[in-house]
Amino acid sequence: MSACTVVIATYNRRRVLAGTLRKLTALPEAPSIVVVDNGSRDGTARTVAREFPEVLLLRLPRNVGAAGRTVGARAAKTRYVAFCDDDCWWEPGAIAHASALLDAHPGVAVLNARVVVNGAVDEACALMERSTLPKRTACPGRAIGQFMAGASIVRRDAFLEAGGYDERYLIGAEESLLAVDLLERGWELIYADELVLHHAPSPVARATDVRRRLVMRNRLWTMWLRRSPRAVRRATFALACDALHDPVARAALAGALRGLPWIVRERRAVRPQVERMMERLIELPA
Repeated sequence: MSACTVVIATYNRRRVLAGTLRKLTALPEAPSIVVVDNGSRDGTARTVAREFPEVLLLRLPRNVGAAGRTVGARAAKTRYVAFCDDDCWWEPGAIAHASALLDAHPGVAVLNARVVVNGAVDEACALMERSTLPKRTACPGRAIGQFMAGASIVRRDAFLEAGGYDERYLIGAEESLLAVDLLERGWELIYADELVLHHAPSPVARATDVRRRLVMRNRLWTMWLRRSPRAVRRATFALACDALHDPVARAALAGALRGLPWIVRERRAVRPQVERMMERLIELPA
């Protein structure tokens, strides 16, 4: 039995998901697979149940975004969880190799794969490859302070203990808070170039302005929740300036402000050494 479960959260992309599942069910590692259907209305759940009976299907009554991955991780019975989006698939052997790396390096909570998009390395991965953060373990790869939610293999217990993905974030830079919280707990995050995830962007278009708004809002929320007062002021001022001429940024700022009551209650600034690490990061494209 594989030490790793693949978890996919999906919403209204039945045909794309079916193609992905055909690739994943053919992997030599034969991992368990969990599909979390975020309340799709296009027959996704029926297709999975009919064509992939070996897949554990969890049906949610509404779209909870990235928090669907947390639901899937809770249902997993393995030590590790490999996340991928419904238009991505792990290269044969990658999951087994990642499990071996996590076995050998117990201080690592997250391995971010090299994402290949139609034959080219994803821009975010190219930035992670240039990370200069100090590494505390002997795990191959680069120490990173951010990762890609849909291209990572995580230590399940560490992921859940840190809270997984917050439902209030929905989608878009949803991993920003989790990354900080894992670092605060002393875990290391690694970009492992030898692990490969393939991404064929879905032809089912998403609302790009909506996603951009959520990314900006969520990144500001993470700043407000965890970062130093100086970093908070700088990030808030930057988004406020953008809001003067960008209606999407204006909507993002308004959405962020609506979250202030719970953010004030839940704010917990990170330790100075983690803050210094975060100051060194170049923001990844979302």
